[in-house]
Amino acid sequence: MNINPLGSSNNPIAYQHYRDLPKGMFVESEPSSSPVPTLIELNRTLLEQLGIDESWFSSDQGLTVLSGGGAPTDNPPIAMAYGGHQFGHWAPLLGDGRAHMLGQVVAANGALLDVQLKGSGRTQFSRGGDGRATLGSVLREYLISEAMAGLGIPTTRSLAMVGTGEKVMRERVFPGAILVRTASSHLRVGSFQYASANLDEHSMRALSDFVIATNFPDLVQASDKYQGLLNVVVERQASLIAQWMLVGFIHGVMNTDNTSIVGETIDYGPCAFMDEFLPDKVFSSIDQLGRYAWDKQPGIAYWNLMQFAGTLLPLLHVTLAEAETLAEQSLSQFVPLFKNAFQSGMRRKLGLEGDAEVMAKFSDRTLLTMAENGIDFTVFFDQLTKVAGGETDEQLLDLFEDSSVGRAWIAQWQAHRSEGVATLATMRGANPAVIARNHRVEQAIEAAVDHDDFEPFRRMCRALARPFNLEQSGRELQNPPQREERVTQTFCGT
Repeated sequence: MNINPLGSSNNPIAYQHYRDLPKGMFVESEPSSSPVPTLIELNRTLLEQLGIDESWFSSDQGLTVLSGGGAPTDNPPIAMAYGGHQFGHWAPLLGDGRAHMLGQVVAANGALLDVQLKGSGRTQFSRGGDGRATLGSVLREYLISEAMAGLGIPTTRSLAMVGTGEKVMRERVFPGAILVRTASSHLRVGSFQYASANLDEHSMRALSDFVIATNFPDLVQASDKYQGLLNVVVERQASLIAQWMLVGFIHGVMNTDNTSIVGETIDYGPCAFMDEFLPDKVFSSIDQLGRYAWDKQPGIAYWNLMQFAGTLLPLLHVTLAEAETLAEQSLSQFVPLFKNAFQSGMRRKLGLEGDAEVMAKFSDRTLLTMAENGIDFTVFFDQLTKVAGGETDEQLLDLFEDSSVGRAWIAQWQAHRSEGVATLATMRGANPAVIARNHRVEQAIEAAVDHDDFEPFRRMCRALARPFNLEQSGRELQNPPQREERVTQTFCGT
């Protein structure tokens, strides 16, 4: 492993292990320094969880590095190369067009975590863009990635937000900012696609060995380690997509370059949480055909995994037919893994017990009833948890357009559900009281961008860190939007 200090002995960003990747998988790239950098937010909770002292990150030297300045000459930051399918169309070279990998920090448990600047200026992969990020897009990724972390869903994390002191032109002029992002890995399906299309088999093997050694060390000594790699990526994607859908999350741009090899949610662009439940719901302004709708996400994940499997064929077996058979065996696990994860999650949300097939049919009927009645996804399951805890069903019934339909459904639920303290705890742990609602996210962004008021953002962060135990002071963050507050489209922000 390549180990080099970045800047000084007290700098905790002490590794740049991506330098061990095959040549061509990255380029050295210097971030653009910020004219008047300011530390808008430091995620002290995350640093505490990682067991990393915060003093360097809040120091002048830390601010200089995190704002794009002070890059060491002996171990400069890098931009990573990858390709990918975007809305099903192959793009042979994408890469980090506005992101710079500073290196890795070592958590208290010994794990290496990437530290990347996003919005830190042009790279060799910028394709004409300015490489900058608006404060609004940075706020959005910070909020929603931390919301996902609070929900217990694997995700990249936001370590800090830095104001750059410059203006960024989009549809109008916005303040510029940099997101400091952490991840277990920034390698994507698109990374393997790029290597497969542009490098040789030796390099593909080296890339796969790097991922196995770094993120899946239990596979290092396995005789079938490359199929083992495919298996674990399939398993993690099946689990991740189920977790998204169980909280009404729609990623919005499930391109292969946004599909993490380690199964973390990455690249929060036009993502959103549903209000009223609609299976074909789409928010992304660029998803004109609904390719990445809520109910399409499992199929897209499977399609992305097929592309990943295709890159591994030369490593799975020397004979193409045998390699394809092994790949198909691994891919065939996805559907049952996803269905099991999703239906198990629905049973937890509903507090059900009994025959799995019967409970699956009841769960499906529940979702259909919610869609037919336009019921808010999060409020429904929160109210249901309250009823399971002994509250009256009056507010739950109010969610149904037809009260007779509501009473009939509640009677069926009562017949199927399990009672007791353990079931109630399971339901509460599966049903958040608060999510990063789109209108609240937009309100927080507007307050910060247009009025330099970050309190709505910080208030949301506090609530989203404990989504299952909402304090009374944050109750209005739970409320669905009024008609005039509805957000019908979300945007990429690049």
